[in-house]
Amino acid sequence: MFQVDIIEQCKQNNRKAQLQVYNQYCNGMYVVAKRFLNDAADAEDVVQEAFIKAFSKLDQYKAEVTFGAWLKRIVINKSIDFLKSKKQHLVALDEVHLKIVDATNDDKWLVDDAITINDVKEAISKLPETYQYVVMLYLIEGYDHQEISEILNITEVASRTQLSRGRVKLQELLKLKKNGTRY
Repeated sequence: MFQVDIIEQCKQNNRKAQLQVYNQYCNGMYVVAKRFLNDAADAEDVVQEAFIKAFSKLDQYKAEVTFGAWLKRIVINKSIDFLKSKKQHLVALDEVHLKIVDATNDDKWLVDDAITINDVKEAISKLPETYQYVVMLYLIEGYDHQEISEILNITEVASRTQLSRGRVKLQELLKLKKNGTRY
């Protein structure tokens, strides 16, 4: 299989293999970093740092998930670390896809047709920082609570609580927007 072979070559510091892996994943990882960061140059820096870390920690990659998923987690962690170090705010997505989860609460997540994706982006940006991270990782990136707890170094209970509170706050903000009230 291509991936296993090339990853093994990368583990042996084969620069050609590393360049091939970099070229295969750099654009996708840039998109992930850009979802979190305001500045294109910052996103590029984070991606570079993520690749450096990934190549230096390849011995920890056990192929339990795809290499791309493993690398994406590193990029997200690096992005969050960067934001924490700069005390910047999360930037909402440029993409128009929100994952609606928790079948028991689907009806609570219905949004009025008059609400646009830009309204949702703006509302997410108004959430407290702790809610923003969990809401973005859960609704936007599609991580589950166990994965979020590992990424943010919080408990699964904290992840669920922050998501629940973030959802309530997000819906309040969207209702204000629908009613024409400024938030």
